[in-house]
Amino acid sequence: MDGEILRDPTRRFVLQSGAAIGGGLLLSFTMTAEGQAAGDTQVNAYVRIAPDGKVTIASKVPEVGQGIKTSLPMLIAEELDVDWSAVTVEQAIADSKIYGRQVAGGSMATTLEYDGLRRVGASVRALLIQAAAARWSVPADSLTTDRGAVVHAASKRRASYGELAADAAKLTPPDPKSLTLKDPKAFRIIGKSHKSQNLDAITTGAPTFGIDMRLPDMLYATFAKAPTYGAKVAGVDLAPAKAVKGVRDAFVVEGGTNLQSIMPGVAVVADSWWAARKGREALDIKWAEHPTAAQSSAGFTAKAAELAKAPPHRTAYNDGDVDAALKGAAKTVSAAYSYPFLAHAPMEPQNCTAQVKDGKVEIWAPTQNPEAGRALVAKALNVDPSAITIHLIRCGGGFGRRLMNDYMVEAAVIASKVAAPVKLVWTREEDIQHDFYRPAGWHNLTAGLDASGAVVAWRDHFVTFGEGETFNTSSGMNSTQFPCRAVANYRHDISVMPLGFPTGYLRAPGNNAFGFVIQSFTDELAHAAGKDPVAFRREMLGAPRLLGEPGKGDSFHTGRMRDVLDLAAEMSGWGRKVPKGTGLGVACHFSHLGYVAVVIQATVKDGATKVDKAWAAVDCGRQIVNPSGAEQQVQGSVLDAIGSALYQGVTFENGAAVNSNFGDFPLLRIADAPPVEVRFKLSDNNPTGLGEPAYPPTPAALCNALFAATGKRIRSLPIGDQLA
Repeated sequence: MDGEILRDPTRRFVLQSGAAIGGGLLLSFTMTAEGQAAGDTQVNAYVRIAPDGKVTIASKVPEVGQGIKTSLPMLIAEELDVDWSAVTVEQAIADSKIYGRQVAGGSMATTLEYDGLRRVGASVRALLIQAAAARWSVPADSLTTDRGAVVHAASKRRASYGELAADAAKLTPPDPKSLTLKDPKAFRIIGKSHKSQNLDAITTGAPTFGIDMRLPDMLYATFAKAPTYGAKVAGVDLAPAKAVKGVRDAFVVEGGTNLQSIMPGVAVVADSWWAARKGREALDIKWAEHPTAAQSSAGFTAKAAELAKAPPHRTAYNDGDVDAALKGAAKTVSAAYSYPFLAHAPMEPQNCTAQVKDGKVEIWAPTQNPEAGRALVAKALNVDPSAITIHLIRCGGGFGRRLMNDYMVEAAVIASKVAAPVKLVWTREEDIQHDFYRPAGWHNLTAGLDASGAVVAWRDHFVTFGEGETFNTSSGMNSTQFPCRAVANYRHDISVMPLGFPTGYLRAPGNNAFGFVIQSFTDELAHAAGKDPVAFRREMLGAPRLLGEPGKGDSFHTGRMRDVLDLAAEMSGWGRKVPKGTGLGVACHFSHLGYVAVVIQATVKDGATKVDKAWAAVDCGRQIVNPSGAEQQVQGSVLDAIGSALYQGVTFENGAAVNSNFGDFPLLRIADAPPVEVRFKLSDNNPTGLGEPAYPPTPAALCNALFAATGKRIRSLPIGDQLA
């Protein structure tokens, strides 16, 4: 039922109105059980209208920098017909019974919310029109609205929303499905650029993020965990930590075995975070032995090479006869690609503030997935989930890391042992060394070309992490990735090996790696065929058509991809002459319902890489809600991917991450960030999200540009000093 309000807001959700404080209008969608009166469930407003006409709109989805706290309320405000300047946005509390899905992940917010939230605004507008019709004794269909007022043109009467709010609150709301939404041609808010709701606070350094939380009598905490995931505390002398000035307490937490919850460790609670950190540094913890200590990056690489030479554990997808097609091909091309583990490394380390008092738990968390956190906390503290209140605090970056809520459980467990609110803050080292990593992977590819240079066979033996047919999180690959269904003979084989530390969702999960592999290998095939890389991709895509079943998440439209590929080529001046040592590279990829093509120009001089410029063409449907925010999301994805491709990889030894800070896990610096030009190709499809789909093609576009500049093919990330 995830997101059902958005696809059909009348199916399990009923619209309710009621008087707000101060005589304004309070409107919300409230979920009710079948046969249960709407008034029996908790009401929490999306829209509040004050007597002076000011409008407050609740944003339901966590804000992690993707701009959703601005764009979702814009949908409501547009149909409500108010000036955006009259709107104040508040972050909604975490409550799935009222708001349904409240997850910042998968670039799904716009996809799921676009229709439903517009109907929220339209429903409020309809109530206000009903109130004016009753007041003036005129038919409702004789009334219109204009920027926060109801207007009766025939009598030239006009009433502000603030004047009508109290009367509207007494009326029965309409069926949202019966309402006619605005023609996009009439939009005044949607499709216009608006700055982030928090921009002024961020740029002036106002307290905005989870790490800024302050509560009266609040204490601070650190939590030390074993370098090797899951290892228990074998022994510790707590006295040195307790002797540090400002430290209130230090204690062992037994923890458990669920890597997404609380691990064994030692908590230090103090009057200040610095005192808590000094207390933590004073500890000499002896960690118990753990089997994960036998795992390492070197061991994984050796095992992957061994598995690549052996028959695959299983075949996940098989079309045609790949072996026969390869045997009959005019030319075959084989290559092995790999990519490393990646940490998320958000600028704001993990943190959470919690208070446990009188059987109630109150949490202030920068989380992308609050309800999952609620369930973990409820289990850890043995309390009913209804006893937990979660305030959604803006995240200083997430990129998928904050879909996991281990830090939330840690804060709650520590707070349960202290008679005061507690703010837990991780160090940068803890943030990198206790992540849910993007998994590493190894792809062993072979393709066949016929005499005309067309691809007649494609085989990928993918080596990844898991046991049997179960993958570790984000370690699996959708077997229907393009060019599946576009190549007559296609096979996807899989082999797995066990992994003891956690993996998770990093921006464009899975696709962030697969785009690099598929589009880099496609480039190899283009050169083997003696064809231009853009023209070769157009040939592979073929005639505009849908591959797969309509409505399925993995269905792929070749025409939409061709359109963005052509647009990116046009934007970049593809085919133009560039200086020696400079190259243009192209890649395109479909993920999270978005089609993106990227062209990158890069220059290599004395073995050093400089990314000169990137061009991104994007098809994410028929409507861009907030153009400036959309452009920033695409630019951020491209730059994020460039940084990871150039520099990033996490190395493991003895079951523990070796990297510890930005010195050995560098981020892209401003001086190295190229300009990113973005253009959107509108198509007659439902609007979709933008936080992720521009990431997957970017590493391949960069590596393909480097090949064009140097003749050297990059098959393993990060690029590092491979061109030196």
